[in-house]
Amino acid sequence: MAEKPRILMCPPDYFGIEYEINPWMNVARGADPARARAQWNALKDTLVDLGVEIDLMTPVEGLPDLVFTANAGVVYRDLFIPSLFRHGVRQGETAHFEAWARSRGFQVVEPPEGTNFEGAGDALFCGETLFAGYRLRSDARGHQWVAERLGVEVLPMELVDPRYYHLDTCFCPIAPGVAIYHPGAFDEYGRAVIRERIPTLVEVRPEEAQSFSCNAVTVGRTVVLNQGAPRLAEDLRALGFATRPLDFSEFIKSGGSAKCLTLRVDGEEAAAWKTGPTATP
Repeated sequence: MAEKPRILMCPPDYFGIEYEINPWMNVARGADPARARAQWNALKDTLVDLGVEIDLMTPVEGLPDLVFTANAGVVYRDLFIPSLFRHGVRQGETAHFEAWARSRGFQVVEPPEGTNFEGAGDALFCGETLFAGYRLRSDARGHQWVAERLGVEVLPMELVDPRYYHLDTCFCPIAPGVAIYHPGAFDEYGRAVIRERIPTLVEVRPEEAQSFSCNAVTVGRTVVLNQGAPRLAEDLRALGFATRPLDFSEFIKSGGSAKCLTLRVDGEEAAAWKTGPTATP
């Protein structure tokens, strides 16, 4: 019997809009804690219903964005490469993510000082290739270091729209050779890379990209995404994927949605990990 998919989540006990580090955040508007909790619970329950085993982080007061576990780092087999956040208000998260990784038996390998690297928010595998977003949060040289450390090919792509500050806000691999993306978030070179390297692409329209529909979670042939993207859901169903639309409005106020709230810890982004050669220790 295949192992259950494993996903790391962090309850939104201390989630809120306490600072502004992307165009979506507005301290004056804030977030509704009760609605955020209900939306987070709906995501967790949906993932459990899809057969996912949930690993829970302990929330920490004063770290409202700890809930966005996609930014913890990158998991690759038995290695964990933690994030080095660009903004000081998030840098306190790293020690907690590292402690979690060590408690689960991962070898923690820290990126070089002076680099910015924001984990699975900016580094996503499609098949065996690492697609990486840089400029707004992560550095291209940080991605190059990660790829060399893991022994994989990396394709850095510049993000040009500050609304899509992480790669996972505008690009989502859903199977080897299949991905959804918003072309307007990338420069011409980035769009060319995606089109040349991924055979099956679903282009997300601007109005649905703004509802964070690219920030989705895939479990098998089911895609969990924000409910504000009916045309994307239709396109996915045409490719044979089921969809589970949910409401993530409170987290979108902070610049996140389904994917931001999750980190696969069992080799999510590259199925080849299960059978490929062992990563360099």
